[in-house]
Amino acid sequence: MTARTRLVDYTHDGAELEGFFACDEAAETPLPGILVAHAWSGRSPMEDRKAEELAGLGYAAFALDLYGKGVRGTSREENAGLMRPFLDNRAMLQSRLQRALAVLQEQPEVDATRTAAIGFCFGGLCVLDLARSGAEVAGVVSFHGLFGAPSNIESPSIAAKILALHGWDDPMVPPEQVLALSEELTAAGADWQLHAYGGTMHAFTNPDARDAGHGTVYDAVADRRSWRAMQDFLDELFAV
Repeated sequence: MTARTRLVDYTHDGAELEGFFACDEAAETPLPGILVAHAWSGRSPMEDRKAEELAGLGYAAFALDLYGKGVRGTSREENAGLMRPFLDNRAMLQSRLQRALAVLQEQPEVDATRTAAIGFCFGGLCVLDLARSGAEVAGVVSFHGLFGAPSNIESPSIAAKILALHGWDDPMVPPEQVLALSEELTAAGADWQLHAYGGTMHAFTNPDARDAGHGTVYDAVADRRSWRAMQDFLDELFAV
């Protein structure tokens, strides 16, 4: 496969943003579109690579940008500082995510009526919030995401299908938060699945995660299993 890729400039509430788009150059279009939400450091080569991998599976993918063109954290402190305003203002986060979804849907290679979203770590929370906010996506996939529910949507009704891929030993999302998510999604009437990987910590899809003390450790088996689970989920949504 030869991927067609490009950077896409867009704006939201005065912020200059830059996403990364990828699709198979030889594919017949329009294609189902997949939004890729980044981890707490900002859009990085990892998310761009995931977009290209999705292109290889027959989708058009857009790695979004929440923080601003060229803005990326380089330490835990910087990452936390970039993420915090969006955790404190979930309505702002949801609005920026919906703007990114609209940009994906505007791409000429994309079938705007067939979209989904995947996200990693903070991005996992982002795609869950897309579903909670009623965005027009068929489904969302959270990879080792944060699960905390937003306070600005008291009783969501969730139409999008949900797949949560979780490391059971993730210290950032202990079992009581997993149970809380299951109760929230059930109350919202969602079609949801949870895959929990034993002996697996946070950030299990990131090969650069090697900090057991912080609870972020790459796990090749969980990485492979979760990507396969995502493919099955997307196949069910779109029958590509």
